Amino acid sequence: MVKHAPPKFKSPGDGRNSPANEPSRSSTSKKSRSIQHDMDQHRSKKKQKLTIHQTQTETETLTLNHTSTSYTHTYANSYTYSYSKGKEKRRKGKSKKAIADDKRKWVYSTHHISPLQDRVVFMSYNILGVKNAAAHEDLYLNVSPKYLDWDYRKKLICKEIRDYNPGIMCFQEVDRFDDLDHLLVKEGFKGVYQARTGDACDGCAIFWNSKLFDILHEESIEFQNFNLRNNVCQLCVFKMNVKSSNKDMSASNSESVSSLRFLVGNIHVLYNPNRGDIKLGQVRLFLESAQRLSQEWGDIPVVLAGDLNSMPQSAMYQFLTSNKLDIQMHDRKQISGQIYPFQNRSFNPRFCNRWSNEELMLATGTGASYLIHQLQLSSAYAGTPGSSRTRGNSGEPLATSYHFKFMGTVDYIWHTTGFVPVRVLDTLPVDILRRTRGLPSKKWGSDHLSLLCELAFADEGSEA
Repeated sequence: MVKHAPPKFKSPGDGRNSPANEPSRSSTSKKSRSIQHDMDQHRSKKKQKLTIHQTQTETETLTLNHTSTSYTHTYANSYTYSYSKGKEKRRKGKSKKAIADDKRKWVYSTHHISPLQDRVVFMSYNILGVKNAAAHEDLYLNVSPKYLDWDYRKKLICKEIRDYNPGIMCFQEVDRFDDLDHLLVKEGFKGVYQARTGDACDGCAIFWNSKLFDILHEESIEFQNFNLRNNVCQLCVFKMNVKSSNKDMSASNSESVSSLRFLVGNIHVLYNPNRGDIKLGQVRLFLESAQRLSQEWGDIPVVLAGDLNSMPQSAMYQFLTSNKLDIQMHDRKQISGQIYPFQNRSFNPRFCNRWSNEELMLATGTGASYLIHQLQLSSAYAGTPGSSRTRGNSGEPLATSYHFKFMGTVDYIWHTTGFVPVRVLDTLPVDILRRTRGLPSKKWGSDHLSLLCELAFADEGSEA
């Protein structure tokens, strides 16, 4: 009779086969069940990890309908549900925050303005000429062709106008005036246009709400007539029709109409950073003409807007705010601050581009080295508090223009003492602008941001 050897048992501990270490059948059975349970748990955990990648709907169903499953399984699915839901909440939260940051906000001044009832909302906007955009493709390398298309951009521009409801608008780089005029007439606006001279295809335009304002006078300057290149500016005198009740009048004629007059100027200054003499000459003529017209119409208040192609740190900005400028204390190439925009470069005669007599004549009109203007100008934005996310040390926006080669401020709205700032539409924070990777974008129709301010008439001195 052949004796069969006892069955060998493979120990789960070290894998060795030793009769001396062989456990009893009952302990073997228990241990075997325990090992099997551990292996089942291991396989279960692997499956549970996979449920993290299920959709939120599937996860909810597993959690809510499988209440009789093991604790481990239920916990895994509950974790999956809360993880997915939490991630979705975070994603929605970020999306809402991005939308909020992308929305421009009105910021109010600290002036006591409640008694001042007669107010005007002004807009200044370089809308990016269609041909200028096509001729400088290197500035829009990160911009989708769709967002550069004029048909797309003009809809965004008109949407901004409807959203912000300005009364007076100053546009620069306009080379589709007929398109704008056709669209804005439907919104209740009238407009006047002045094209640049020479080979340029764009110009400046002023539009106004025809129900609120009447135009009394219009004139423009072609700087080419003064040997100051082919840029232009516009000057318009408006009358604001305001109905005001009068208790002393009879009931049949209980309303009187007061006519508040004011002057609006619109300019697009030469871009070339090296020609500070030309830039100063253009701005000088612009200010002189505004001063003259203001006096001719009874010392009426003035609003000046436009793209000055000059930075807030520049000598040009200093000239506008302080009324004077010693030209020979500044390098001609640094007048606008475009070449070294964030460097305070002190005057050094050794490295200064000397001013020739011709350049001084272009800048001042007289050949003198000192410039003075008579308008007492204040910046609407610098005169209204703002966040450090949107404003620089001067109080001006950190950026009004952004494309592949430039981010900074070149656009402004100025006013004389006849107006008091009520509020301004703050520009976008720089970090939000950078997310667009360059303007125009899906939401903004130009490589400049529009500037808007609401100004109140300071007194009754401007009434007819």
